[in-house]
Amino acid sequence: MNNGAWALPEELKMLRDTARRFMQNDVKPAEDRAPHDACELPVADLAPLQKKARDLGLWCYRTPTEYGGAGLDLLGQAVIAEEASKCRMGAYIPACGAFGADPPNAIWLGNRDQIERFGIPAVERGQKVFVAISEPSGGADPARGIRTRAERRGDRYVLNGSKMWISGAGSADWGLLFARTGAQGERGGITCFIIDGNPKGLTKRRIGVIRAWSPYELHLEDVEVPVENRLGEEGQGFQLCEKWLVEGRVPYAAACVGIAQAALELAMDWARQREAFGSKLADKQAIQWMIADSEMELRAARLLVWQAAWTAALGGDLKTDASVAKVVATETAGRVVDRCVQIFGGLGVAQEMPLERWYREMRIKRIGEGPSEVHRMVLARTLLGGKGRR
Repeated sequence: MNNGAWALPEELKMLRDTARRFMQNDVKPAEDRAPHDACELPVADLAPLQKKARDLGLWCYRTPTEYGGAGLDLLGQAVIAEEASKCRMGAYIPACGAFGADPPNAIWLGNRDQIERFGIPAVERGQKVFVAISEPSGGADPARGIRTRAERRGDRYVLNGSKMWISGAGSADWGLLFARTGAQGERGGITCFIIDGNPKGLTKRRIGVIRAWSPYELHLEDVEVPVENRLGEEGQGFQLCEKWLVEGRVPYAAACVGIAQAALELAMDWARQREAFGSKLADKQAIQWMIADSEMELRAARLLVWQAAWTAALGGDLKTDASVAKVVATETAGRVVDRCVQIFGGLGVAQEMPLERWYREMRIKRIGEGPSEVHRMVLARTLLGGKGRR
């Protein structure tokens, strides 16, 4: 508590300030040397950043400490995700990759052999991992949409089907792929598999989209996966999928708040110095209201993100709060970045500024991790069914 108001714990404030200084003093100068739509830094620039991040205790901050990560809870993850997003490629490459890439949390629910073969090396070596859920038939309703099939034949499964919109698949060392082992439409008919490397029969095709970081289409034709690479039991895939999605929505939402906050700070600096029609932009009511609205909406979005994280810390049902935070944060970020582009005028859509890239990437955030409409539908069902009321 701080003067009667809720405040971040002191240790998280210190960690936030450390991350903020690291982003400003180390990451930003390295990214400034990279092309506007770059999705990675040269090894010569990235390696020293990653070493410093490890020394600062910020490496793989979503991964448990027992497996080599920073082990932050969801509130800590949200705080760091907000800071890590404040760079040009931060919407999808937090801190330009300086903090590593946490493997999907579902891997820690595997057996010890799977954790040692895949999870721990991913953290130690900074490996890239994909998660393949969505298909051409749809992604927001995996229980019905997943049609990729996995048939067991002796000591292995044979997978056939296609996946769409899979981020990071092009350069991944391994991935988690969800396929159907039961009847179509059954939630209990989905199973999770670890795809090691690039097995025979797996092809990948880059899909060009409005963001700089392109997703991939995966096509599986008689891809063989050994039984020991099945994560969990047959039919447990939906639970594993949901754990990854629900918990991931909290830092996902926080990152959107971070980008919008960075955009707003740029716009405020511009408004203070830019003159038009005989006065500063900052003196004009139209601009003042755009800035005031943006600040109010960002404060509300941030507190909803923290509320979701707090619900998880108390052992409550995170699903509803995570959905609320995700929808509000992504939609708020889109509005705020749009206003900031407007304040800058023509410069707002020029590649001299990060705003036009953030504008494109914030548009996708309302679709990824579940479209806003699906979250609203689920929330309404929960409320009308008598659940989720405070």
